[in-house]
Amino acid sequence: MIRVLVVDDEALIRTGFTHILNAADGIETVGAVAGGEALRAVQDLRPDIVLLDIRMPDVDGLTVLADIRRLADPPVVAMLTTFDTDEFVAGALRSGAAGFVLKDTDPEHLAYLVRTLAEGGVALSSKVTRTVVDGYLDAGSQAPAVSAVARLTDRERDVLVLVAQGLSNTEIGARVHLSTSTVKDHVSAILAKLEVGGRVQAALLADRAGLLVPRDGEGT
Repeated sequence: MIRVLVVDDEALIRTGFTHILNAADGIETVGAVAGGEALRAVQDLRPDIVLLDIRMPDVDGLTVLADIRRLADPPVVAMLTTFDTDEFVAGALRSGAAGFVLKDTDPEHLAYLVRTLAEGGVALSSKVTRTVVDGYLDAGSQAPAVSAVARLTDRERDVLVLVAQGLSNTEIGARVHLSTSTVKDHVSAILAKLEVGGRVQAALLADRAGLLVPRDGEGT
């Protein structure tokens, strides 16, 4: 059972996410709280996944994220956002956010994103990927990205591409015929060599370095 904590200052959002996630197989919402209660709720309820509003009136979502990440055994944290214009994205990435979940995400896809996060994947939908890449990495950063990726072995580059595609460790293992634990070791090595704090940042570097081939119909 995947244990989820929802953190949002809007009661309607908390209630909606709770109902959606509790209706999904294998997912349990263990709490739904406002921002000021988040850290205590994480410590008391020990969720696997935290869905955290990036912008809240009573407390800074990035501050909450940083506080959670400093815990001895922190849960995976993905940011809730409307993603119209969000100046806090870069800060969330640098603080170790595992992805971004739109508040209007389709209910069935929301459960999929939570399962992906629980399995070590990246919650980054195609609707927001381009915005994240353009906002987090400036146009002149391709050369440093290429240089960083050059530190990886061929196998690590293969794994990085699959990470950037949003696959979980289990899915990557099945694709490249490795155990999940071996994939986790590769991902840890990739993050260390790229000097990034999480899978989303690694995925963005892979994109900027030109490792990802656009799907048919997508932009250049």
